[in-house]
Amino acid sequence: MVTMTAVAGVFAVALAMVLTPGPNMVYLVSRSISQGRVAGLVSLGGVGVGLVVYVVATNLGLAALFAAVPALYAVIKTAGACYLAWLAWTALRGSRSVFEVSGLQHDSNTRLFTMGILTNLLNPKMAVMYISIIPQFIDPAAGSILMQGLALGGVQILVGLTVNALIVLAAGSIAMFLASRPSWIKLQRYVMGTVLGLLAVRLAVDPSRPVPA
Repeated sequence: MVTMTAVAGVFAVALAMVLTPGPNMVYLVSRSISQGRVAGLVSLGGVGVGLVVYVVATNLGLAALFAAVPALYAVIKTAGACYLAWLAWTALRGSRSVFEVSGLQHDSNTRLFTMGILTNLLNPKMAVMYISIIPQFIDPAAGSILMQGLALGGVQILVGLTVNALIVLAAGSIAMFLASRPSWIKLQRYVMGTVLGLLAVRLAVDPSRPVPA
């Protein structure tokens, strides 16, 4: 039901977005550097639960929403493109590295896990990803919208958790590396900003539209 083109598209968007500093990355990096890798991974577990909640909640209402109000597709598409463009602009003009962390108090594993869930659920980047961007890669003519949404959401979760886990494990080393190489921070911003900008243009000019169920 889900085409490789759709999987590749969601993979590219998910990779670009997870590498762009946001609430999730800031939280995970700060905990990893201040409390160690175990604390970072516990926090990541909470973020993962938040991702699953988002995927299930948004996809349960996706088919009904498209069928009842097809015109909303254009609004969702525009919102997704605008948000990607905003992320691109933010990445290009940013000046501070997410790996510059000030002192934080130590929290219990329960609090770390809970804060990971809340940080993700309150993350506007994730809301737009599941509500506005992933639906662009769903083809109503290719089968169940629900199953496609869950499958593509699963791709995003896999990418997000894998990349964030690597960042958590390497946060301390990366912080030391970037502290002495500011040019690398600029390169990261420019690359991610360019990728997100191109994805925003791709969504904006895509002529496809949903077919009511």
